[in-house]
Amino acid sequence: MTPNSRSGAGRRSLATLICAALAAGGLAAAGVATLEPRAASASSHREAPLISGDPQYDNTDVYAFVSPDKPDSTTIVANWIPFEDPSGGPNFYQFAEDAQYDIHIDNNGDGQGELLYRFTFKTHTKNKKTFLYNTGVVDSLDDPDLNITQTYDIDLFRLKNQRVQYKTKVADDVPVAPSNVGKASMPNYEKLRDQAVYKLPGGATSFAGQADDPFFLDLRVFDLLYGGNLTEVGNDTLKGYNVNSIALQVPTDMITESKHQPIVGIWSTTQRRNAQGYYSQVSRLGNPLVNEVVNPLKDKDKFNASSPWYDGQFLKNVTNPELPKLIEAIYKIKAPAEPRNDLVDVFLKGVKGLNQPPHVRARKSCASTRPSSPPILRSGSVCLMATTPGSRTGAV
Repeated sequence: MTPNSRSGAGRRSLATLICAALAAGGLAAAGVATLEPRAASASSHREAPLISGDPQYDNTDVYAFVSPDKPDSTTIVANWIPFEDPSGGPNFYQFAEDAQYDIHIDNNGDGQGELLYRFTFKTHTKNKKTFLYNTGVVDSLDDPDLNITQTYDIDLFRLKNQRVQYKTKVADDVPVAPSNVGKASMPNYEKLRDQAVYKLPGGATSFAGQADDPFFLDLRVFDLLYGGNLTEVGNDTLKGYNVNSIALQVPTDMITESKHQPIVGIWSTTQRRNAQGYYSQVSRLGNPLVNEVVNPLKDKDKFNASSPWYDGQFLKNVTNPELPKLIEAIYKIKAPAEPRNDLVDVFLKGVKGLNQPPHVRARKSCASTRPSSPPILRSGSVCLMATTPGSRTGAV
C-alpha cells in the first residue's frame, strides 16, 4: 500500500496509484472482475435525493483488486464525501463521528455478508480558542500544531445469516491522515500519509484519510447526453476534487471461502445515528452507477436504505432500464430488446464461467426457498438467487 497524496491537481495520491493499478489490470464491464487477478470498481456521487444533502455519509466509490505489491492479498478501497474542494478550510473534511462506515464481504454467493469491517471515528481538538485547523507547520501526525485530528477503530464481525457469530476489535485509536492544508502548513505531506498507514494483526494494513478522487466521470452526460452532439469530448469533471478514503489490504485467504471458491462480493454502507441513539443505513454502494442511472427517483432513497438480499424489489429497473431508451431517443441507436436478462447476469447473478458464485443459480420453482434464505428475484418463469445490483462480485 503506497501512501502518497495530492490535494488538488498536480500531486499523487493513494487513490491515484490505485487507479493506475486498476488500469494496468484492466476493468471488466460493469465493474465485474474476472477469475484472474483483475479489478472491480464502483462509483456513485450524489446519486439520491436524501444522501446528496449529507456528504459526510455519502459513499462515492468502492474498489477491490489483487494487490500489485502483495499478490497474495486483496486491497479494498471505499470512498466518501464527494467533491471535496482542496481549499475547503478552515473546516476541512472529516469522517462523521455519528456514523458507522462498513465494508461487507460475501464469500459464498448468497447475497449476505459473511464478514463486516466497521470503521468508527473520533475527533480531537487541542485548542478550541482558535479557528485554525493547524496553528503552525505540521511535521508529524502527533505534532502539537495539528490542532484538529481524528482517530478510528476497526471492528470485524463474522456473520451467518446476518447473525453475529463473534466480534473482534482489530484496531484502536488509529490516526487519520489530515486534510492537505497546503505547502506552507504541511511541506512534507507524503510523510504524514506514510505515518497514517497502519499495520493490523494477521498481515493486514489500513489507511484512512484524504485522497484524490480517482473516478473518471463527465457530468455533462446529465445534460441530455450532450444533446446528441457526438463531437463533444469528455472531460473529467471530478479532476482536482478529493474524497475521504478508507483503504484495507488483507491476506486473500482471510476473506475467501476457500481456494476452490475465490469469488467474493464486496459493497460498502454507511449507518447514521439518529436522535434516539439508533443507527439507520443511509448510503450503499456496490456496482458502479446503479443507483445513479439504473434506479429511478422513486427507488433511489429506498435502495440506499436496503440490503442486497432484498434487491428483488428493484429487478424491473435492471430488466427494463431507462438509459438505453434515452440513448435511442437522442442518438437514434436502437435499444436492445427487453427484458434485459443479459443485465441480470451482469448485475445480479454474475456471468457463468467468469465470476458467478457457485450458490447463485436459477430455480424452476420458488416454492422450495426456505424463509431463512435471502429473498429470490423473479425473472420470467425462473427464480434467481442473486447477489444484487448493489454488491459487486469478483475473484480475488
